Amino acid sequence: MNRYLIHLSYIGTQFRGIQKNLTKENPTLEDPQSIEGSLEIALKKLHPANDFKIKLSSRTDAGVHALHNTVHVDLERRNGKPYDEVKVTQCLNRALGSQELPIRIINTQLVPMTFHARMCAKSRTYLYRLGVLRRRFCEGPSMHALNRFIPIEEHDRCYFIAHPAFDIETLRRAASSFVGYHDFRTFMTVSRGNQKQHDATYTLRRIHKISVEKGTCMTSAFNRNLADQYYEFWDIRIMGRSFLYKQVRRMVGVWIAAAEGRITERDVQQMLTVPSHRSWCNQAVVAPAYGLYLCQVEYDSADLTFISPNEFSGATEAKEADTATN
Repeated sequence: MNRYLIHLSYIGTQFRGIQKNLTKENPTLEDPQSIEGSLEIALKKLHPANDFKIKLSSRTDAGVHALHNTVHVDLERRNGKPYDEVKVTQCLNRALGSQELPIRIINTQLVPMTFHARMCAKSRTYLYRLGVLRRRFCEGPSMHALNRFIPIEEHDRCYFIAHPAFDIETLRRAASSFVGYHDFRTFMTVSRGNQKQHDATYTLRRIHKISVEKGTCMTSAFNRNLADQYYEFWDIRIMGRSFLYKQVRRMVGVWIAAAEGRITERDVQQMLTVPSHRSWCNQAVVAPAYGLYLCQVEYDSADLTFISPNEFSGATEAKEADTATN
């Protein structure tokens, strides 16, 4: 049996989320509507000798994308030898490509059995992409959501907003106050069956870094000039070790509400410093899933280092010989 870390990227628009939908009646049911389920079907093309279970590093919701996410899985090859990592990547991409699924395996790593994709993660970085209609277009028919130009290449890839009072500096100030160690209870969506969320310490999280920088449109040359004419693009990057259910999208929604003047910066601080579901301002709405990307999951290189049994045996014998000599 060997453990493999799979690095993957995907466009989440057509999926219900990364996590497979399990039922008590049939826990082994295939689920091609999820990233996990699609990956599980592709892994079966390797014909492993064991029944396997994919372990996720990070759960992304329906519609959320990933430039880099990771999972690990234990596989036993029928001849007892490890699978070739490159061939695992090729096999999975071939299987996913044949189904025309927007999932791409970046690479596969053989890792120690002590490694865990979720528990060993040192940090996760999310990106939220905004397209803000320039103020000179925020009047008249062009402002209406059904009239204004939106580049088709960015459909379900970026959150486009139009508000004449939108102030990026207000958003930047509101976001900067979230860096550090806080109780993010106000910014968690309650999920059914999660008993941990009632633990007083469960909602404590540390955000390492938040940045708000100029972004770029992801369009073809034919639409780029028009997209830049109408919109300013902004990238909101958030890095932390772990996040609560829908925490990132709720935070971004609050920052946008502050930038549009629907809530005040004092309201934002109230939500952050008085952690409670009752502190949530109803004028703020959760940012849509399609603007969010999981960009990176980081690990300590020492946790990823795989030592084969032969190498381990040789290293042990050398150490014992060295001890005997001394």
